[in-house]
Amino acid sequence: MMKAIVNIARVLVGVLFIFSGLIKANDPLGLSYKMQEFFDLWGMNRFNDWTEWLSIFMIAFEIIAGAALLIGWRKRIIMWFLLLLIIFFTFLTGYAHLSGKFKNCGCFGDCIPITSYQSFIKDIILLVLIIFLFIQQKWIVPVGKPFVRAIIMLFVVLGSFAIQWYTIHYLPVFDCLPYKKGNNISEQMLMPANAIPDSVVITFVYKKNGKEIEFTADKFPADFDSSYTFISRYDKTIRKGSNNEPPIKGFALSGITDIDSTKIVLSDPYAVLLLAENFDRSIDDWKEEFITLYKVAKEKHIPVYIITGQIKKAYLNFNDKEFSDIAILKCDNTAIRTAARTNPCIILLEKGTIIGKWSYKRMDNAISKVKVLVPQLVLPVYENNPDSLLPVPENNKIK
Repeated sequence: MMKAIVNIARVLVGVLFIFSGLIKANDPLGLSYKMQEFFDLWGMNRFNDWTEWLSIFMIAFEIIAGAALLIGWRKRIIMWFLLLLIIFFTFLTGYAHLSGKFKNCGCFGDCIPITSYQSFIKDIILLVLIIFLFIQQKWIVPVGKPFVRAIIMLFVVLGSFAIQWYTIHYLPVFDCLPYKKGNNISEQMLMPANAIPDSVVITFVYKKNGKEIEFTADKFPADFDSSYTFISRYDKTIRKGSNNEPPIKGFALSGITDIDSTKIVLSDPYAVLLLAENFDRSIDDWKEEFITLYKVAKEKHIPVYIITGQIKKAYLNFNDKEFSDIAILKCDNTAIRTAARTNPCIILLEKGTIIGKWSYKRMDNAISKVKVLVPQLVLPVYENNPDSLLPVPENNKIK
């Protein structure tokens, strides 16, 4: 009886760890960014440069530990690691829930968003199951011969890192972000139709007899007179709303003169965006392909924009004659990170709708896609200034 219960718990824990690891392996950078949120909050942002590697190894270990538990490989070591890992996860999700500073902890990535409360309950249940397995590990019987288990674990280890290498360099296999193919960016910037706003009341802060007193607009003190000195006023939330944030936030494009060009870019019949979070690495690996893409787009009268958080570095990197008239726009780094999981990333828009999205390593696919497009308008006029993205006059349309 005990052996059967242990095996049920073993399968539940093993499968859940593998599933959780694989979901996050689809987008390891997403977990990396979530780690940075924790570090920033704790004043430990000096560790932000390490979060990508921490994310990769944590995800790999989830998959490895889950598989090892299922086949009974090195059960004593694995049980210790599982116990320490679930204690750490429970602390993180508990903190995320109790502090109220995180809506989710990224436990299942962006593909299966769950609240911090749900994550915390999940980890509590896992903690109980793992403690039970730790105590009853004598009933965990290895599956197959030692050589077979070693071969299985070798493939699991290699696979857990290979999947992440692929998604980091070639974009997630399953794009669960608001900038996925088929989404219209303008529509994603709108508040959801079923949004429930926060309920707030205007709260006043006055001082009387050396003490600060707070009251709302409908509950002024009965003795309110000139003896009250105004300090401040603010909106106090009395009931939190739900689903009251648009999927896409912070996607605002402008050049060095801060002229807002967002609507113009999103209304172009077609537009090619190269999103680059930074230029810490040399662009030589993809520059020649991008030159080809730029030329093909110009021949098709399709505007190409470089979107980055480092506009000055972008001008330094794209000062060749091939890019003499390219438009370089700045955008919030968080928006770029959300839209582009590779640095850089190519996005093809049709009137603001994403019809193509590629890693810089697949720029040839972007070139092939642009070649078959038939745009309706000619390239916008820049008036020698990338900020002046003027709409094309009606009489300039291709007949």
